[in-house]
Amino acid sequence: MTEETQQGRIEISPRAIATVAGDAVLRCYGVVGVASKNIIGGIADLLQPDRWGRGVDVSVRDGSVVVDLYVVVQYGTRISEVAHGVMNSVKYSLEQVLGIPVAEVNVHVQGLRMLSDTD
Repeated sequence: MTEETQQGRIEISPRAIATVAGDAVLRCYGVVGVASKNIIGGIADLLQPDRWGRGVDVSVRDGSVVVDLYVVVQYGTRISEVAHGVMNSVKYSLEQVLGIPVAEVNVHVQGLRMLSDTD
């Protein structure tokens, strides 16, 4: 994403956008992890914070950002409410932190995880 001003040019990398989005996702109620979008054998990999980019796709269309998120949701939560919360949180975070317009936030639920007493 590039913005031209009289003073110069500002460039925001897709990786920076993915980091802000990944942080916002993991703060949402009901989300237990960001998953790889490539599921092998039906198992979603929970990713560490340093690998959020694998669970977040960022593209720019007509000067606006489109974000695709791949998440794992806690079993027993209402998936639609968690997804709407993720959409709102990510859109708000990106617009506030980076000051860029967000056209779409698409949430792909890659799996459910049951939390045990030891988690």
